[in-house]
Amino acid sequence: KNMKFYLLSSLLASATAFAPSTSFGKVTSLNSVVDDKTEVREYFNTEGFNRWNKIYSDSDEVNSVQLDIRTGHDQTIQKVLNWIEADGDIKGKTVCDCGCGVGSLAIPLAQMGAKISASDISDSMANEAARRAKELGIRNAKFYTSDLESVSGKYDTVSCIDVAIHYPTDKMSEMVEHLCSLSDRRVIYSFAPKTWYYVALKKIGELFPGPSKTTRAYLHEEEAVKAALEKSGFKIQREEMTATNFYFSRLYEAVKE
Repeated sequence: KNMKFYLLSSLLASATAFAPSTSFGKVTSLNSVVDDKTEVREYFNTEGFNRWNKIYSDSDEVNSVQLDIRTGHDQTIQKVLNWIEADGDIKGKTVCDCGCGVGSLAIPLAQMGAKISASDISDSMANEAARRAKELGIRNAKFYTSDLESVSGKYDTVSCIDVAIHYPTDKMSEMVEHLCSLSDRRVIYSFAPKTWYYVALKKIGELFPGPSKTTRAYLHEEEAVKAALEKSGFKIQREEMTATNFYFSRLYEAVKE
């Protein structure tokens, strides 16, 4: 389905929800968010996959708001790539991309010579990423299905782009700490920042329920994200902000101290 927007309703459906997030129910611990994971997994294996696969591609089957979200997401990915290109040392390094989607970041990193281990909670997303990589002749990237909490191993760089929006505030810190536990050197992380302006947009949008609003976005305070990184022994080295009409994302690169 194409999303139908009026000005105010679109502010929530897209501005604060650059990646859709299913409403979280009762949460007791990070490893017990079973119902929430099931909802997210099912969404991205069905309607969500069809919608976001078009957004994260060159498809013309998108409306103006979806196109704006694509532009914003592409800008965030490019900022990450610019950092890595500037460093000039990614070739041969291991990268773990959590919540890889259709491979928007993992694939270009593989093309730069990194050894990629990329996962997504959705079979459809992970399989599409693998298909795209194979089509490009990429052999140094592995794509598999997994929730973020089950990802293990040690990697030079751990990335997690536009995924935090699925995590309620009280679980975000544990998510960040787990990502840091996987990294030997660097974590690259993006999230929708919680500011008075974005919170206001969210509240306005909630007044306009509709068929496209089957998901919910979680915004996070920048200081809370910084605190979680610092608690794990990581310090922010570079940061960026991407803001289009309907996409807002704060991007951090944190290095191990």
